[in-house]
Amino acid sequence: MQEYVSVIIPVYNRKALLKRAVTSVLNQSYKYFEIIIVDDSSKENLDDVIKDFNDERLKLLMNKKNMGVSYSRNFGIKESSYDLIAFLDSDDKWLKNKLKMQIDFLNNNMEINVVHTEEIWIRNGLRVNQKKKHKKTGGDIFIPSLDLCLMSPSSIMMKKCIFEKYGYFDESLPVCEDYDMWLRITSNEEVGFIDEPMIIKYGGHKDQLSRKYEAMDKYRVISMMKLLKSKLNQNKKNALLTVINKKLHILINGAVKRNKNDDVVLYKSWFADINSLI
Repeated sequence: MQEYVSVIIPVYNRKALLKRAVTSVLNQSYKYFEIIIVDDSSKENLDDVIKDFNDERLKLLMNKKNMGVSYSRNFGIKESSYDLIAFLDSDDKWLKNKLKMQIDFLNNNMEINVVHTEEIWIRNGLRVNQKKKHKKTGGDIFIPSLDLCLMSPSSIMMKKCIFEKYGYFDESLPVCEDYDMWLRITSNEEVGFIDEPMIIKYGGHKDQLSRKYEAMDKYRVISMMKLLKSKLNQNKKNALLTVINKKLHILINGAVKRNKNDDVVLYKSWFADINSLI
């Protein structure tokens, strides 16, 4: 009996890029999947993408208004038909054996609920080498993941039961929603890793969320502060507090330099909030 995968692609506009992303799924060597495209109330008409492919495995969902990537992913998860979930950002694409490699990995490692892969980065049309700090791995990766996100949504395959255990993507976060989700998972779960590029991530375009928001660490700190309320072993809690403290000092210094006094007051107030949670 074949295992089916629900592939969830949130999208806002990006019609041409969406075609590339969907094509990379349809070209997979592993053919047992559905593709759920969640249109976040795009200004472009994306119906044509579905019609052009003429494949019954494609389903298009529409948000009534622009709700953001977290809402869109959550909508896709809740409407999915299968117990395995894979995400693909509309500006990325998969390599041919991505699904097969992850299906095989999960079948050979039944205790693992989440598996991600190595990736290739393309920025402004040129391949970019990852820095040492971006090094990906598997196992217990909670502490290395505190500084920055070490799993890309487009590389993830996970069992749907994960969302029952740790909740869905936080819809209040405009960015770093993936960082937030992976921290919740890795605080308690080991993750699998395939040390071979299975996705291509494209960067440099104007509508990337990471270019829209400054002070990304603000949202990482919010995520980490939420985790202080959960049950962590002392080693992980100490690491969490160390990184929160470091990032808050960086945020305060940055806000002072930019004369953003309201932000300075906010970030300093978070120290009191942290003490109340310890």
